[in-house]
Amino acid sequence: MTTISSDTYTFPTAATSNTNTISSVAPNDIMGKEDFLTLLVAQLQNQDPLSPDDPTEFTAQLAQFSSLEQLHNLNDSMQGLTTAQANSEKLSALSLIGKDISYNGSSFTFDGEPVEVGYQLDGAATSVTLSIQDAEGKTVHTLQASATELGAGNHFITWDGTDQNGNLIADGKYNIVLEARAAGEDSSIAAAPLVRSEVTGVDLSSGMITTRDGEVLFMNIIGVSEPKINLQNSTLTTTEVNNAATGIVASLPAENSASTDDGQTAQELIDLFIQQTQP
Repeated sequence: MTTISSDTYTFPTAATSNTNTISSVAPNDIMGKEDFLTLLVAQLQNQDPLSPDDPTEFTAQLAQFSSLEQLHNLNDSMQGLTTAQANSEKLSALSLIGKDISYNGSSFTFDGEPVEVGYQLDGAATSVTLSIQDAEGKTVHTLQASATELGAGNHFITWDGTDQNGNLIADGKYNIVLEARAAGEDSSIAAAPLVRSEVTGVDLSSGMITTRDGEVLFMNIIGVSEPKINLQNSTLTTTEVNNAATGIVASLPAENSASTDDGQTAQELIDLFIQQTQP
């Protein structure tokens, strides 16, 4: 009869005897696929020849190893997806440059230009007060919401940067302190301060969006809009352009009429333009 040496050990014993090896492979006491494979090989090398491991149990262990491998691959894929999503957000932020964004924020930087501050309500309010405070907590100006700006949603008020006496305050960082009262006696209301500003740059390394009034995270943006442009002062309407062209052509003196064939053709085109543009 063959005698089994006392060195022979089963799977649980192998797990205990290889503690030092496992801890060096997987730090923080977290078992990985390498640890599982090490234990499985140790089990096969030290099994009892007269009583080998049950094939069914061995198959189950292989299935567990395969599941562990797939979980590790899934974890790597999720990490890659998270990184790709973060990079996509950074690249998407580039398209915001030059546009106005609305974001949740209780602080802003004043540089002498008017600032659009606001608030977000989840229900109707009877009154909303915005206090502009400096870095020392001193209130420099108080803004009161109008009666038409007390409903649920986002509302904005333009602050010209002056104090209660109408004097322009110094440049620097200021905070918004919001106070809102609910419409009903037994009801409550949630309010959050907002800021609307023009995007001037994007830091791709940190994901921070730089605005004229400070920095903001992409996730804090609640709205994007085109910047406000005074079209009346910057462009002429089609009617104004046509009228201007008609006035210039009509003011030409008769003696300047073309006498050559090329000049005659040009004169006909001008006459046709006048007929099409005049009512």
